[in-house]
Amino acid sequence: MLSTHVPRPGLRRTVGLLATTALTAVLLPFAMAGPASTQAPAPAAAAACSDPAWSSSAVYTAGNLVTHGGHTWRAKWWTQGETPGTTGEWGVWADQGACGGTTDPTDPTDPTDPPDPTDPTDPPDPTQPPDPAGKKVIGYFTNWGTYARNFHAKDLDTSGSADKLTHILYAFGNVQNGRCTIGDSYADHEKAYTAAQSVDGVADTWDQQLRGNFNQLRKLKAKHPHLKILWSFGGWTWSGGFGQAAQNPAAFASSCHDLVEDPRWADVFDGIDIDWEYPNACGLSCDSSGTQAFPRLMQALRSEFGSDLVTAAITADGTSGGKIEAGGYGDAAQYVDWYMPMTYDYFGAFAAQGPTAPHSPLTSYPGIPTQGFDSSTAIAKLRSLGIPTSKLLLGIGFYGRGWSGVSQDAPGGSATGPAPGTYEQGIEDYEVLKQRCPATGTVGGTAYAKCGDQWWSYDTPQTITSKMAYAKEQGLAGAFFWELSGDTSNGELITAVSNGLG
Repeated sequence: MLSTHVPRPGLRRTVGLLATTALTAVLLPFAMAGPASTQAPAPAAAAACSDPAWSSSAVYTAGNLVTHGGHTWRAKWWTQGETPGTTGEWGVWADQGACGGTTDPTDPTDPTDPPDPTDPTDPPDPTQPPDPAGKKVIGYFTNWGTYARNFHAKDLDTSGSADKLTHILYAFGNVQNGRCTIGDSYADHEKAYTAAQSVDGVADTWDQQLRGNFNQLRKLKAKHPHLKILWSFGGWTWSGGFGQAAQNPAAFASSCHDLVEDPRWADVFDGIDIDWEYPNACGLSCDSSGTQAFPRLMQALRSEFGSDLVTAAITADGTSGGKIEAGGYGDAAQYVDWYMPMTYDYFGAFAAQGPTAPHSPLTSYPGIPTQGFDSSTAIAKLRSLGIPTSKLLLGIGFYGRGWSGVSQDAPGGSATGPAPGTYEQGIEDYEVLKQRCPATGTVGGTAYAKCGDQWWSYDTPQTITSKMAYAKEQGLAGAFFWELSGDTSNGELITAVSNGLG
């Protein structure tokens, strides 16, 4: 992401070119190999184009076939307005080969079209990798949600979201003087909850040892024993302390273990998550610790935490020479259970004049302001470092980013400044935007909305479904999202994540 961007405290930030070198190295030997022949075979005639012609206004879902440019194309996931042949190797359209002639466009939702491959009666696509064992559905829960947002652990129970989550990341603990420290003692473990606010309907007492969010999360785990909870340290605002921590990784790791395993709340947490924005690169502050600082830090944490979970939220800057290459993530991968590349916040009103662009595109698209700022490029670049897909998750934002003073409906328009937001200009929760500014189009595999002079981008249940299809096709370990309070009261976004990975 652009180092000039300053989001709300703790808000996940990331920056998202496909890494083609490794792919070429793999494919070239196969392309060059093959039996020698003294006579080249005559090219086979292309089959007639029997599928409907692609239409820019039509909606296509996974498995739909279209013709365009003399080729047949198969949609990998939900899409609209993305031209076949322009989305690249990792994009939504898979080239099924040349064909001769075209047919008239038809509605791809017509019941005569190929069935959605998610239907249990459909045969599995043999080209898709097997689903990773134990899908992960991971949500960030913020300690400041207890204030203006009035969002509590109980809301995860009443919305049904707790049943769909596999892990919760509690944000954030601080990093000060090379040590892990409490982020907000009142919200974390001091606030007294009333019976109405409490997960189990029992009020806190004045003399009990543990109160606050930690006690509520303990109660949530008791009610939903499958849940695992990790304490996340750092974030956009509190990453400045990691540079000092990297000078003595062992001492840092020891302090983190002592804090996470404090006897008052040791049963609440199942591990630690590190959100360093960004090692050997710039975030709110700049770090020059070198490419081995992050690997050494994660090695020390793994040594200290043993078999407990050790994870990290990392940049999704897919540009050439960008933050992914600077951070040492490939070397550190052996020490983490999984990485969470923050595939959102690529674009926003931190560039106040625009151009308007979606903050969480799955794929690149013609006219994208910065090549490499998209999820699939970031995933490909991380894979090129040798990081297995079983250690990578796809990030989703439960919020939108928007501009005001916009006259153009399509992406790429100019603006005069950020759109108004409830808690910060230019940012709004999904549950608000779906009512206030409903989606009017899609680009790059995500949605955008034009209402009045405002232009917003955000994910919807439909675009999340297509993103989960991508995650499954790539063999990713699951998905995570920032953050839980942005969803609707009945958890429609987390439902789309969970169902899409199922």
